Amino acid sequence: MSDQDTPQATPNPRTAAPSDPEPSGPRLSRRRLFGVAGAGVALAGVGAAAGYAAGSSAGSAAARDGVVAFRGDRQAGIITPAQGRLHFVALDVTTPDPAAVRRLLQRWTLAAERMTAGLETTEGGAVGGNVQAPPADTGEALGLAASSLTLTFGIGASLFAKLGLDAQRPAALADLPAFTGDKLDPARSGGDLCIQACADDPQVAVHAVRNLVRMGFGTTSVRWSQLGFGRTSSTSTAQTTPRNLFGFKDGTNNLKAEEPAELDRHVWVQPGDGPDWMAGGSYLVARRIRMHIEIWDRTSLSEQEIIVGRTKGEGAPLGRAAEFDTADFSAKGADGEPVIATEAHIRLASAESLGGVKILRRGYNFVDGTDGQGHLDAGLFFIAFVRDPATQFVPMQRALSTKDVMMEYLEHTGSAVFACPPGLGPGSYWGQALFDA
Repeated sequence: MSDQDTPQATPNPRTAAPSDPEPSGPRLSRRRLFGVAGAGVALAGVGAAAGYAAGSSAGSAAARDGVVAFRGDRQAGIITPAQGRLHFVALDVTTPDPAAVRRLLQRWTLAAERMTAGLETTEGGAVGGNVQAPPADTGEALGLAASSLTLTFGIGASLFAKLGLDAQRPAALADLPAFTGDKLDPARSGGDLCIQACADDPQVAVHAVRNLVRMGFGTTSVRWSQLGFGRTSSTSTAQTTPRNLFGFKDGTNNLKAEEPAELDRHVWVQPGDGPDWMAGGSYLVARRIRMHIEIWDRTSLSEQEIIVGRTKGEGAPLGRAAEFDTADFSAKGADGEPVIATEAHIRLASAESLGGVKILRRGYNFVDGTDGQGHLDAGLFFIAFVRDPATQFVPMQRALSTKDVMMEYLEHTGSAVFACPPGLGPGSYWGQALFDA
């Protein structure tokens, strides 16, 4: 076996910080690697964590050795190339004390930065502490790589009144209006805070959320959560278009990380849009959409394609040959009817039909067992990042909910909106700009 093939040749990402230089002499021991990685974050202040993943824009950083930069101009997990797995959690704050929430956010930031670097929440957290006390890290990610883990933090409208921060609440952060056909479950909607964990390994994403939730005991409680698999959007031109559970390619015309001008226009909050603490951030819209799989599966292929407005195989707009061909909404068939029906999904959701409105989609498929009546509880956990939900998501959903034939196969069961602040500079923590405002 060559030196390149030996297990010792590459340090486990969960035992070494990504910034550790490659040793020129003998390999560092596992214990010493933990010591090097932990030295910077074992200090009392949040500023000690700043040594990990330096970089100017965590939001667009591709994973290097499975590690996505945690700090940067934008939060990671928005325009980061979408990973394959999701664990999303919404939490309620259980205390009216802003200082307690601030302390938790400081602790969360330290732990989040370590976990995205492939480390435990604290040095030796799983097995290196007092054996007579519960471990500081739950341990299920030991031996696993960082897996491109990103953790994205958001704040719900309900938090501001709860903590006496009403003056800092952005006008754009408001509950969505009721849409035709909504069957929202309050237990799957809203929340004071949210954490979006995306990774290429589901256990890494679950570990991250589990440990942050655990750290919040006494300050936060889980309101609802959602697991997802099989991304339903591409956020980079390097990615192929995935398929949703209806079998169609989803998000062909999604905004991409490689379109900075479009992102500034449609995704990133600009100075003057609202309070200063949100400039450079984005608004996250989450919708749990149950798909009536069994009914769709009894629908003919031709009807499915008419409803969507694309071919199922190639994903081309009807009347075109290739997926990325521009849809011709003016084309008429031999019968004089539009080739892409007036109520087709891609027409109603298009920028052409919405006055130029675009959104950045980052959704995932889900299957949550059955509904007790022999039907799959499955569908799309829709996530969109927008500059202003009221002017982007709301008109789009109003058009879809009232005109889109696909709505006959869908049921919106959960809904939430969160403000995601900009990225973190050295020494800062999640939500600091809000609390310091």
